[in-house]
Amino acid sequence: MSSQHFIPPVNFGMIEEDLYRSGQPNELNFPFLEKLGLKTIAWLAPEEPNQRFLDFIDDQEIQIHHLGVVTSINAWDPITEEAVLQALDLILTPSNYPMMIMCNLGRHRTGTIVGCLRKLQRWNLTSIFEEYRRYAGPKVRLLNEQFIELFDTDLVRVPTNKPSWL
Repeated sequence: MSSQHFIPPVNFGMIEEDLYRSGQPNELNFPFLEKLGLKTIAWLAPEEPNQRFLDFIDDQEIQIHHLGVVTSINAWDPITEEAVLQALDLILTPSNYPMMIMCNLGRHRTGTIVGCLRKLQRWNLTSIFEEYRRYAGPKVRLLNEQFIELFDTDLVRVPTNKPSWL
């Protein structure tokens, strides 16, 4: 008798109903992800996901949007405003749900996107930074927090058919 184990990816969390975050999953996480019934993944890391994960995405017929391509040579640079706006456009389109936002470890790029989303939801900065730090652990990047603080939510195009939680 074999039992199925459902192991979430590193830094997995639920942002809102049918909207999740995590780091790049491995094969042990695939049964868990399958249960989520994902339609869309926003991939934020500059490099491509690993081939096994790409095969899983293909098998599950999940749409992947690679938004993390950077022109900067320094991987420590914060995510670009353009990538944040593209990610928020995907997030604010309910037909993309269930959806997951992810980068390599689900910390910095994912945390910046979630922080900007929380700002759009009118969370106060203390709560936004507490959530960012919970996932970043000891590796908080002040540039990301500064980016979130200075992010202009007026640049975000909010659709008429927006998610109910916005």
